[in-house]
Amino acid sequence: MTDQPIPGGPGALPEWNLAELYPAPDSPALAADLDRAERDATVLRERWKGRLAAAGGAAFGRALASFEAVSETVARAESFAQLLHAADLGDPDTARFYQSIRERATAITGEVLFFSLEIARMEDDELEAKLADPGAARYRPWLRDIRLTRPYRLAEEAERLFHVKRLTGRAAWTRLFDETMAALRFPVEGRELTAQEAFHLLSDPDGARRREAAESVGRVLAENVRLFALIANTLAKDKEIEDGWRGYETPQAARHLANRVETGVVDALTEAVTDACPRLSHRYYALKARWLGVDALEYWDRNAPLPGADDSVIRWDEARDIVLDAYGAFSPAMRGIAARFFDDRRIDAALRPGKSPGAFSHSTVPSAHPYILLNYQGRPRDVMTLAHELGHGVHQVLAGRQGHLMAETPLTLAETASVFGEMLTFRALLDRARPEQRPLLLAAKVEDMLNTVIRQIAFYRFESRVHEERRREELTADRLCEIWLDVQRESLGPAIRLGGDYRYYWSYIPHFVHSPFYVYAYAFGDCLVNALYAVFEGGAPGFAENYLRMLEAGGTLRHRELLAPFGLDAGEPSFWARGLAVIEGMIDELEDAA
Repeated sequence: MTDQPIPGGPGALPEWNLAELYPAPDSPALAADLDRAERDATVLRERWKGRLAAAGGAAFGRALASFEAVSETVARAESFAQLLHAADLGDPDTARFYQSIRERATAITGEVLFFSLEIARMEDDELEAKLADPGAARYRPWLRDIRLTRPYRLAEEAERLFHVKRLTGRAAWTRLFDETMAALRFPVEGRELTAQEAFHLLSDPDGARRREAAESVGRVLAENVRLFALIANTLAKDKEIEDGWRGYETPQAARHLANRVETGVVDALTEAVTDACPRLSHRYYALKARWLGVDALEYWDRNAPLPGADDSVIRWDEARDIVLDAYGAFSPAMRGIAARFFDDRRIDAALRPGKSPGAFSHSTVPSAHPYILLNYQGRPRDVMTLAHELGHGVHQVLAGRQGHLMAETPLTLAETASVFGEMLTFRALLDRARPEQRPLLLAAKVEDMLNTVIRQIAFYRFESRVHEERRREELTADRLCEIWLDVQRESLGPAIRLGGDYRYYWSYIPHFVHSPFYVYAYAFGDCLVNALYAVFEGGAPGFAENYLRMLEAGGTLRHRELLAPFGLDAGEPSFWARGLAVIEGMIDELEDAA
């Protein structure tokens, strides 16, 4: 545990223990695992390259199991290196270790790249004959997903080139972004703050402090905008090149395919959210401006606490109990899984210079345990972040029962689990709140939902415009700022003034760099959770058991199959309107209270 030096702070904060993965970077076990994976990959290539189509069902099943074992061993080593690097992005030795592991992993997985290519090229009847064997049939969902990519696969030599060059292409630019952001310092009140600390002040009760922090963020981002614009342009062009070779018709198509969601479903979500902006974000922020006694909010007041809001720090131990109690009231089994993250030191919540900003839950591999990173500062939003990441963590533990190849869940459904964890925690807090605190808690939840739905769809629309324009020409930093402001003004409405250096705020958002078009998954998950929670509150029998079975399915089922037990279908035209109506109803309640 790390002692919090600030008096009145959140108390001792945990740092994770990665020993379950490997004791240290120079661990003999790590070296032995990579050596074994390299040998096994070579054996697989020598035994099966060019012969998978001719293999009998039992032999094919054994080959799949061997391929899965190699993949999981490599992923375990990469997870260890990635988590070490995230804990201190500024340490050159850790960065070098991370890069060396990625290079070794790329070389090993390159040896077995033929595996998925040959599976994709098999004829349907050829593959079906093999799946008569139980050992092979176990992998049917993974094989189904591999074959979805069939139209976009290239010849092996081209695939190997993209695979190897990614290290010196997209991965290198991503690392540059991460390490640059970690090294930036933002002067506020005579202190040099990390990005995480500076952004935290945007929800500070003191308006002057919010303004100073916001202007400092904008100024520092502006000073570095040429680099961030270069990163954005390079990654968008890199994506365009690969998409062109593979035959994807739009910049978003690869993400939709990876998410196993139809383009029409995402388009319907985007249209529904955009159309709802006047009824949701525009209306709420006008209401908030009246509460704060101003004609319009400055951009640094968007997340300002409301008058009367409890600004006391929530200590770490209390936050843990709040979330675990909320999870336990829904399902004791779910609480038990979540509690292991605390008991077994699977969470790194401490604040440190150089640590990765934001939060995530890393699934690692099924033979180990997921790990959570967050930067806990004791605000209610930090408690919700803890609930969010624990939702991911519980999902990853349950889905791990499917094995390494089938544990991974499409982002849309992964975000459903995390947002559901937030909703459970919020409802628990609301139930125990004093009457005068209820509107304030409700307002905080509305703001979180607007950030999750309205803001993330605005991010998606920003990305879409950037990638479309990048196909014609390189975008200047000024043009990136113009697109950002256009989309933000449309989504947030006239009650927020988006002036000054807010134009540069697009440049810090990591999802644009790490995972293009990831962001709509948050809105998908939030609207889906609203619908799910309505089913739960309606007293649907066996809801908790069905919910845990949904999480346990991992990547084996599609969204329609997973939602069928709840009587929901995200493909219905009215589905998104139902989710958005929940937010609208909360704003109605707040207007009545005002």
